[in-house]
Amino acid sequence: MLAQTDAAAPADQKLWAYVAFIGLVVLFLALDLGVFHREAHEVAMKEAVSWSVVWVTCGLAFSVFVYFAYENHWLGLGLATPMYNPAALVDASAATIISGEVRGLDAAKQYLTGYVVEKSLAMDNIFVIALVFGFFAVPAKYQHRVLFWGIIGALLMRGGMIFLGSALILKYQWVLIVFGGFLILTALKMAFIKGNDDPANNWAVRVCKRVFPTVDFYDGQRFFTKRTVKPTYSMDAGTRKDVMDAAPAGTLSAKWAITPLFLALVIVEITDLVFAVDSIPAIFAITPDPFIVFTSNIFAILGLRALYFCLAALILKFRFLKPALIVILAFVGVKLLLLSVPPYVHVIGAKFGFEWAAMHAIKIDTTVSLLVVVGMLSLAVVLSALMPAKGKRVGSGG
Repeated sequence: MLAQTDAAAPADQKLWAYVAFIGLVVLFLALDLGVFHREAHEVAMKEAVSWSVVWVTCGLAFSVFVYFAYENHWLGLGLATPMYNPAALVDASAATIISGEVRGLDAAKQYLTGYVVEKSLAMDNIFVIALVFGFFAVPAKYQHRVLFWGIIGALLMRGGMIFLGSALILKYQWVLIVFGGFLILTALKMAFIKGNDDPANNWAVRVCKRVFPTVDFYDGQRFFTKRTVKPTYSMDAGTRKDVMDAAPAGTLSAKWAITPLFLALVIVEITDLVFAVDSIPAIFAITPDPFIVFTSNIFAILGLRALYFCLAALILKFRFLKPALIVILAFVGVKLLLLSVPPYVHVIGAKFGFEWAAMHAIKIDTTVSLLVVVGMLSLAVVLSALMPAKGKRVGSGG
């Protein structure tokens, strides 16, 4: 049960913090789709790098806001906040999670660590997205649209999962053990079990094709179409751009059909759901504060589209990135188990008739966690550059 050690801040104050943050995210997305990417076009490397810099800068700059917001308790942030109990490190009977005051520096370090962890785990998502786009032969100029709506779905799914997870660990702190064990198992699965790389065998694709009419051609950047024949294009004399011709008479169907672009979107959404199940428990190893968990997670995935266009062609050349991600997952899993298992050791022993002494929790410092994650990613990049696979160098075209 959550121990109360501080006066509760008004709930509506913190609610406004979430409303303001979601409003900021909606503004970013509206500008992205409605202004900067209104017309479908192929995202060039220069544009992708520029947007990646923008998103990473926004993500890192938000840590400054976190520092001052928690230091000055704007909108109640930092007051009556779920936190891992320092007393549990010396007193086995103390609650693992309490409600207390979190200062600005601690909150900023938690946010930055969570942001880097989530950003690093998102790298593995890029492997799968590249595979999906290749399988469905998604034209480069339509890929941004799929990723944009994929991000919208990810925001909704992850938001719900984060607040559900927060509610669970505050009420049942043994859930942290489940999270930690799941991360360890995921790391082992990534290390030893090869997944199914054929999107055609995905259950969601099979259901969509069985339930809804489908076509095997693209109708521009539309997810649904009434066309029954592949569209043709003519060059506009004024703009010198290809313009889709009107559908020939009698070829439009009365019913809507799904295009391959929608099937690609479905797989991207399913992929993010799978990766969210891995990554969200990882952030709870850093902090149980739902605001930090939510904001760091969202900022990490907001830049996933630009990061994809930067790394899609290069990521296979970073041969040591996947091992680094496995180590990071295993590390945060162990971190969570060291924090959550000891308080239950004597309880588990009693269940089996053993008199085991009560043990206090072991917490790996947030700064140490940040250094481990950044160090592993840096080491992976350096080793990939020094020891490329089959004589290839990072960034080479061959």
